[in-house]
Amino acid sequence: MSFFDRFPVQAYNNLELLAQQVVEGFIIGMHKSPFHGFSVEFAEHRIYNTGENTRNIDWKVFARTDKLFTKKYEEETNLRCQIVIDVSSSMYFPEERLVSGGLLNKLKFSSVGAACLMNILKKQRDAFGISLFSDKIEFSSQAKSSTTHYQFLLSQLDKWISDVQLNRKSDPAQALHQIAEETHKRSLIVIFSDMFDNTDNMDEIFSALQHLKYRKHEVILYHVLDKNLELDFAFENQPYQFVDMETGEKLRMQAHQIRDAYTAKIKQVQHEIESRCIQNRIHYMQADINLGYDYILQLFLLKRKKMN
Repeated sequence: MSFFDRFPVQAYNNLELLAQQVVEGFIIGMHKSPFHGFSVEFAEHRIYNTGENTRNIDWKVFARTDKLFTKKYEEETNLRCQIVIDVSSSMYFPEERLVSGGLLNKLKFSSVGAACLMNILKKQRDAFGISLFSDKIEFSSQAKSSTTHYQFLLSQLDKWISDVQLNRKSDPAQALHQIAEETHKRSLIVIFSDMFDNTDNMDEIFSALQHLKYRKHEVILYHVLDKNLELDFAFENQPYQFVDMETGEKLRMQAHQIRDAYTAKIKQVQHEIESRCIQNRIHYMQADINLGYDYILQLFLLKRKKMN
């Protein structure tokens, strides 16, 4: 059974519910993975000291013993995570009519992925924020750990999922330079982007990614793609009008006329991005929107564990 059989695309209309289902299913399966033992359950009790935050007091124990004890959690950290999502027009690909079921595109996939990560961070009492960019920063929040903050960020993602606009261009370099300066030092920066840059300047993008590393941030790049359509170019051999969603430029031809040249070029670009990420100690993962979220959560938890 595939991910999308278990979680129908209609569920994308409720990010909070879907994120909770995905994370719970992932954690249940972790006894078969390297993350056995990952837990948000407390490890032990200790006596409450006057002046400490009262939120971790175990009131059930107090009711039984008339003594104040606090829960010491296994995974308490001071981790800060900023989740960065590309909201340029190319992230609304594939258009709904191209997808079986009619509702999935790269932005929705990225938004659910971000919701899952925030769900885990909230469980672990870590601070998280999101930044949304096109050719500028469209929205950015500070990192906090509250449930209210979590729900506010989900509402922002819902808003952008619904706000389908063509010709909203992308400039990841400018956005990432700004995020590098504004984000608390030694944060975990998680980027969801298809890495389609209108300036066609890979050096500028990696200068911005190096800026993040210079500021002592750890970086994960999820390179979001529809592998079937964008890498393999699996269109039928019939006439199409291809439209650049960010510039509006149109090209009318049969798919087979450009398939070989296109697939060679896109795979060259994808390979260059991956190679340069490795050179710059950036954790790179190709994120196929058709494959679900387990591998995304696995990489995230590995990185988070190393930062403890």
